[in-house]
Amino acid sequence: MSAPLWVIVPAYNEAARLGATLDALAAQTDTAFTLLVVDNGSTDATAEIARAFRGPFPTLVITEPQKGVGCAVDTGFRHAIAAGAVHLARTDADCLPAPGWVAAARAALQSSGGLACGRITARHDEHGPFGRAFFRLLVVLAASFGRIRPAHRGREYLAPYRMHAGNNMAITAALYEACGGMPRRPSPTDRAFLNRVRRTTSAIVHSRDMVVANSTRRIRAYGVAGTARWYLDRGSGARTADPR
Repeated sequence: MSAPLWVIVPAYNEAARLGATLDALAAQTDTAFTLLVVDNGSTDATAEIARAFRGPFPTLVITEPQKGVGCAVDTGFRHAIAAGAVHLARTDADCLPAPGWVAAARAALQSSGGLACGRITARHDEHGPFGRAFFRLLVVLAASFGRIRPAHRGREYLAPYRMHAGNNMAITAALYEACGGMPRRPSPTDRAFLNRVRRTTSAIVHSRDMVVANSTRRIRAYGVAGTARWYLDRGSGARTADPR
């Protein structure tokens, strides 16, 4: 029997996109999981859409009033662990996991016993070929920058740095608790979380079969230069970290 797996989806004012994410999860080849949507104090119909959803797996909705994706993720993961989750996977409410995503995440965790990171692509319904190509370039640049950045190369790390997308990850409950969990703060949190894991274990794998289509709306909100700054960890400048 497979270890209990929960999928956590943090959501804030995602009424326009959440339905597609839920449908993508319902279309998984492996539906033996529990879905937990963590509403981060939305002011639109996000929570209602999640509660009305009926999929081939149990679906729960909880609220985290403390704003910040890190707060919502941490609350969701710890709620799942308290309910008996052994494996945890996360995507975001504006993302579209490929049909084999859950199966690949489960397989990666069974083989590694630690953290599994997947591959992100650009959604096809938000930008044309240029926007998707620009997104791919940003991912490559951000990954390369992260590997050579001195702050990511200290002796305290047990595994080499490779870019980790928070919207496409899976981790064991034991490792999540051992590393201290997701930083409870607004975005960005991904690098800080990855480095917490790297200080705790070398059991980190990258699965190319874990594929999630990522929203590219930041390009529209920030522009080309602003988006590049964001992905290269130079912050959002005068813009909010939330691109809506």
